[in-house]
Amino acid sequence: MRAKVRSVAESLKQEKVVKVAIVEDDAETRESCAKLLDIPARIKCVASCGSAEEALRVIPLCQPQVVLMDINLPKMSGIACTAQLKQRLPRTQILMLTAYSRNDYIFDALRAGASGYLLKSLSSQELIRSIIEVVEGGAPMSGQIARRMIEVFRQLAPKGVPDNPLTPREAEILQFLAQGYSNKEISSELDCSAGTVKVHLEHIYEKLHVRCRTEAAAKYLGNPILAPRPPAGA
Repeated sequence: MRAKVRSVAESLKQEKVVKVAIVEDDAETRESCAKLLDIPARIKCVASCGSAEEALRVIPLCQPQVVLMDINLPKMSGIACTAQLKQRLPRTQILMLTAYSRNDYIFDALRAGASGYLLKSLSSQELIRSIIEVVEGGAPMSGQIARRMIEVFRQLAPKGVPDNPLTPREAEILQFLAQGYSNKEISSELDCSAGTVKVHLEHIYEKLHVRCRTEAAAKYLGNPILAPRPPAGA
């Protein structure tokens, strides 16, 4: 398994090091995860906390780019901790890493500011990829979680809208987003900067009245009219 993790890191050696913090109450799991994160060339574990209270003291001092957050912590929950950390460190990306797949936990975590939701059953290689993905603008979800959320949003989404409120470029970006592309991958496909993609995404969220990538993707899947329009005369 460690050999696989190293293979993921080989293509990332030229990139900047990603600082990661762990919030996990089980000491054995916490230590194992910390050792795993020190293997890839691009990732470094800078903090390992056993409670939300410790995380709120330590993590603002080391300011990691990514936090791996458990939900079931001794006193304050990981969801409450996520909300407080996002207030103090709005640029830090928080990935829930938990054994729980309940809908209420998923939605509460995303509302609190989490950028992704992962189950502990994922492989070491998938965890490393998820960390890289969230830094590059993605919103990683375990497959089981993503499917569940899409089904929920499909049920909640209106059957259609009077007209497509998106520009052709916004509709194109939304299509890539629904296919799981990160901001970096979208910018490569469309030959534009990642910053431009981010601005388009902000406009998409505002027009569709959504708050995150997953909600936007689900709305796209539930509303075919949002798909990119074919060129005139096609």
